[in-house]
Amino acid sequence: MYHSRWKGNHYEAGFKYGQRLYENKVDLKLEKRVNNEKINYGKKVFKYYERFYLEIVEEIDGFSKGLREEFIKVFSFLTAMYIFTYENFCSIIGIKNENEIILARNSDFNIALEKLTDSAFYNLKDGYSFIGNTTAMIQMEDGINEYGLSCGLTFVYPTVKDYGFNAGFIIRYILEKCKTVEEAIAFMERIPLGSSQNLIIADKYGKLALIESNPKNSYIVFNEGKDMALYRINHFISENMREYKYSTVDDIFSHRRYETLNNQDYGKYKLDDLVDLLKGNRGFLCQYNRKLGMDTIWSSIYDIGRKEIYRCEGNPSRKNFNKDSRLKFK
Repeated sequence: MYHSRWKGNHYEAGFKYGQRLYENKVDLKLEKRVNNEKINYGKKVFKYYERFYLEIVEEIDGFSKGLREEFIKVFSFLTAMYIFTYENFCSIIGIKNENEIILARNSDFNIALEKLTDSAFYNLKDGYSFIGNTTAMIQMEDGINEYGLSCGLTFVYPTVKDYGFNAGFIIRYILEKCKTVEEAIAFMERIPLGSSQNLIIADKYGKLALIESNPKNSYIVFNEGKDMALYRINHFISENMREYKYSTVDDIFSHRRYETLNNQDYGKYKLDDLVDLLKGNRGFLCQYNRKLGMDTIWSSIYDIGRKEIYRCEGNPSRKNFNKDSRLKFK
């Protein structure tokens, strides 16, 4: 897992990262990955990113110039993710009880790309500093910022799609721009959505939120100050969203993973219990057959109450969690 560092303004950070990839001869294979449909999609969603998140447009502009690639190809490649792709799985849990405020996530993905994953440290001139983990550069899939706001996604196969923000850029914005769960939800309610996803958000005040959403509808649950565990996998659970559930063979074990998460007594859970859960010692969660081409490629724990970050770079049933001390909390 690569550990990138982003500093300066958004354009400068993007340019330096793109230039590094170019100098290391990293080929994104945009000619194969970006077709006319995605180019047209990128052109139509550009106005939304420009309106609501101009800094990310500047970062992608710098990134594309560092790569020596056309902006629209790079922009379309990034903004079409989670909308035209179907390879991002994952399990996520948010816990608030008398002992803990923790957000944790297993990131399950195609093993062919596991060496391209990144745990990025963003410390730009504008926006909050944060640690974010990703399979998709510039976008984020889980993380925590300097104000102790943590969030993560699980991909949901889309039965509907539209022009709007995708899941990875939603997580990125929340980490960079929000201090509280309320601010994150307010952003979600302002923007048009393009993708389908489950999100869990937690802050240092003990507030949790679960959002199931797609371009047509959404379902939001708060813990309302109470002790609670919120968890999701790769399908919608709520009645509000069941009509959008993807009907096919569950070859990523989403329902089986949900059974595991749903069978826990989180009331007395502590950090060690959560590590044990993520390792698969309390039911099926990460015990994949790598010969089928997928695995848990990292596992994150954000101990918000203690201001600590732990990450296992690989499948937690076989590898250990290590502390990440790059981020300085407020």
